Amino acid sequence: MVNFIDRLQAKSYEVRTRVLETCIKAGTGHVTSCMSCTEILVALYYGGLLRFDPEDETWQERDRFFLSKGQASPLLYTILADCGFYDVSQLEMFAQDNGMFGVHLQKSVPGVEITCGSLGQGFGMAAGVALAAKMNRENYLIYSLLGDGECYEGAIWETAMFASHNRLNNLVAIIDRNGLCVTDFTENIVALEPLDERWESFGWDVIRVNGHSLEELMLALGDARSRRSTRPLCVIADTVKGQGIDSLSNIPLWHGLAPKGTDAEKARQELKRRYENG
Repeated sequence: MVNFIDRLQAKSYEVRTRVLETCIKAGTGHVTSCMSCTEILVALYYGGLLRFDPEDETWQERDRFFLSKGQASPLLYTILADCGFYDVSQLEMFAQDNGMFGVHLQKSVPGVEITCGSLGQGFGMAAGVALAAKMNRENYLIYSLLGDGECYEGAIWETAMFASHNRLNNLVAIIDRNGLCVTDFTENIVALEPLDERWESFGWDVIRVNGHSLEELMLALGDARSRRSTRPLCVIADTVKGQGIDSLSNIPLWHGLAPKGTDAEKARQELKRRYENG
């Protein structure tokens, strides 16, 4: 298990580095939003949790992943390339004319389930697909990654009620709880805590983990396919916005920006030192 976690941790560094360089080259991209949820996606795509086939992106038995926080698109684009859905060199066209990679998530990219940008959209679509899977007696799981600021949207809570009412135990919501929106910390805007109790009150099973601990993520998500509860599952992952790059972390106005010049070089060095020092 230790060696396996070590490999996942090394992959997290590799993915973060490529995301950072992709956004620096493009001069845009939500770098800090990607950094906070890197371990979550690494656990799903490299930890054996998510069933997928890069040779057949429409494989009917695949699990469905809905990135509801669509601004973290560079992270998903990078992982899909690394997993073989398309050549890594194509990431050079992120946010470029005639490229398929939008700053917000684009379904035109192989392996992406939805086009998504407006907050609250992806989660609703995920619940609809989960209900369809139930009605058709399909066995795949549906995962949806939400931002915590996204939980201000009424559509999120409408979907949460819908999912619990329909006993969608094939639906897993993962909340990237980095505590930040665009301009301020969530608890300064409108307090979300106790977030776990809120989701429980809407009829969900809830697990809270350190979102940068691959061990905790693997334990929380590892039995999603075999659990016996009739309730949907919510995993609240406590994270740091900008994780791995100290100069960008927990600073609201870095949202949606890629570092340039000396800021970019500083970010590279901080990321490298973070992983060299464990």
